[in-house]
Amino acid sequence: MDLLDLPAFWRTPLVTEPFEYLVVRDFIRPAVLPAVLRDFPRIDDTGLLPVASTRYGSVFGQLIEEIEGEALSRAFAEKFDMPLTPMQVMTTVRGNCGARDGRIHADSPTKLVTALIYLNESWAAEDGWLRLLRGPDDIEDVVAEVPPSGGTLVAFRRTERSYHGHKPYVGPRRYVMFNWMADHATARREVLRHRLSAAAKRLVPKRWSAS
Repeated sequence: MDLLDLPAFWRTPLVTEPFEYLVVRDFIRPAVLPAVLRDFPRIDDTGLLPVASTRYGSVFGQLIEEIEGEALSRAFAEKFDMPLTPMQVMTTVRGNCGARDGRIHADSPTKLVTALIYLNESWAAEDGWLRLLRGPDDIEDVVAEVPPSGGTLVAFRRTERSYHGHKPYVGPRRYVMFNWMADHATARREVLRHRLSAAAKRLVPKRWSAS
C-alpha cells in the first residue's frame, strides 16, 4: 500500500496568490500514519538533519522512498508546471523546535519548491502553526495557516515573495522537509552543509546550543 495519497494531491487546487502553494490534509494515509510516526527517527536536538544521517524504522524508510521517487517528482512537476526530477530532491527531518526557529523568510534561490509533511500525533498548541505570509515584516499578515498535525502536506514554489514562518514554539515539532533544488550538485552540496552543521552542534556543549 502506498503511504502517500497522490489522488488527494491531484484533487487539491493550487493557490496562485501571493505565490503558488497548496495544503493537503491526510497526505499520509490515516491508516498508516501511526506506523510512520512509530518509525520516525529519534532526534534530541533542534535543527534540520539530512535524513541519511538518522536511524529510522522500515515504514518511515518507505515514506522517504516515496518522497524521493519518480512518481512524486512527476506529480509536483505537473502541479507547479516546472521540470523536476528525483535527482534534485534534498530530504531533511526535524524533531524539535527551538526558540530561534520560525523567523520569517522566503527560502534560498537554490530551492525551486519546498514541501513539508508534518509528523506530530496531534497539535493542541496555539503556536507553531506554519503561516504563509504576504510580506517579510508581520507574522500576523497571514495568507494561510497550517497546523503541524500528522500527515498534513504544505508545499509552495519558492519566489522572492514566498514568505513564511511561525510564532515562537519550543518543544517537539516533527516533520520531513523535501526541496527540489536547482540541480543535483546543489542538492548534494546542501546535504553536506546540513551534515557538517549537525556534526558541529554535537560538539558544542548543551549550555551553548540551547542559547
